[in-house]
Amino acid sequence: MLYNLQVAQKIKPTETYIFGTRLLLTLGVDILGKKLDDIIFVPFTSIDEVIDFKASMRKAPKGNVGILLTKFADKREISGRLFKNSGLSHDPNIGALSIICAVLRKLGWNKNLEITQHGLQQKHVGKTNKFIQITNKLVISLQNLEVPQAELNTNYWKYDTEGEKLGTIFIHLVVENFTEGYSIFENHAGSEKGYFITKEGDSIPLAKYKDREKYKEGDKEQIIHIPDLILIDFGRNEVINIEGKKYKFRKDGIAELANYDFIEQNYILKYYPDFQLIRTVILYGSQEKELIETVRRCDRNWLFTQRKWRVNFRYQIPKIISRSNQKPIRLLELSQ
Repeated sequence: MLYNLQVAQKIKPTETYIFGTRLLLTLGVDILGKKLDDIIFVPFTSIDEVIDFKASMRKAPKGNVGILLTKFADKREISGRLFKNSGLSHDPNIGALSIICAVLRKLGWNKNLEITQHGLQQKHVGKTNKFIQITNKLVISLQNLEVPQAELNTNYWKYDTEGEKLGTIFIHLVVENFTEGYSIFENHAGSEKGYFITKEGDSIPLAKYKDREKYKEGDKEQIIHIPDLILIDFGRNEVINIEGKKYKFRKDGIAELANYDFIEQNYILKYYPDFQLIRTVILYGSQEKELIETVRRCDRNWLFTQRKWRVNFRYQIPKIISRSNQKPIRLLELSQ
């Protein structure tokens, strides 16, 4: 695992970081890009050690389902919520429960492994879900549910030709390679979240919550919404906040633009006080040539769609992008 660390490493690691890193080391994962204390960061050597370490960690806030391991003679139970947004999509817990189960198997547990308090119903459990494929691979059961037999993919990684990130990555590359502008933050779907770059060139990790303690108490309004891409045009003193969406989810992208007040006030205007702010949506994956919806914010919003590699622009386009329109697209057409 490679960390693209651009800020000073924390002197005192958190319990969660220690636990997760030790799980990775137990599975034989090499950690690059961070300094690890050889005394603290060692692989687990027994199942009881994993259970005891997790039990010693700070408990989940009242009302939340914490991840806890329970021992029985013929079974090990792991509690953890998997239900989110009307389905099996709780990504943090999917990853956490998967690696814990993988480590228990690695350390020799060959009997029943069961996930409890997951919050799922049978209708939420589909054959193609990534966690269901993991349950098949590691032989994990879900409390009170039947786990379907899934067909495991031969290759997990594949070239993405449909995802929303193709639109934001495309514009990111075009602007940085064919104009004087560049990205000061990127969070392309499925990729590592970048750092916010200040005018002086310093890298700053963006906070996840306005008030972490209030969030832990259940206040979801404390979540900080961040764009998929932030571009800067020094020549015109413009900062462009971009939300990427598939064309069919364009209304969700437009609605998301209303959530950027906090990041603009506490990061962008703090480090770029004299710059004009633009909020915009990039749409990908449609044959449509017209857009029904329009957005107005700071009188400078725009939307466009991508059809294969050809870009169809609509409304008023920031100059930093419209200038880069023709040359890269012609090159991409030749490469097709």
